Amino acid sequence: MKKYMKEYIAQVDSFIADGMKDAADEKIDEFLAEFDRKLSWFCHERLIHLLVTLFFALFLLIGMFMLITHPDIFTAVLAVLFLCLTCPYVFHYYFLENSVQEMYKKRDTIESFRRSKKS
Repeated sequence: MKKYMKEYIAQVDSFIADGMKDAADEKIDEFLAEFDRKLSWFCHERLIHLLVTLFFALFLLIGMFMLITHPDIFTAVLAVLFLCLTCPYVFHYYFLENSVQEMYKKRDTIESFRRSKKS
């Protein structure tokens, strides 16, 4: 997903830099409709990863509490496992959140250009 998002953001940047100024109104509207569709997919992906990240963080806290109250090798392995799974999820969610916020700004740029072109 990370590679796909980066490639799509590069396509949007290319459209904003080169194609938007010469494009007809229908082409901009078509691009904006596709952009909105993909943005909704990315928002859905972000929501799912937020929920997964929160659950793994909750499981990590439960594992740490169990390790403190009932220290044994099983709870230590469980806590380390949840720690190892939570960290990558946090970084991936961070990337998703920042990318979607960046896409919101790009959408505003395209929309403001479309409005100024129509008036």
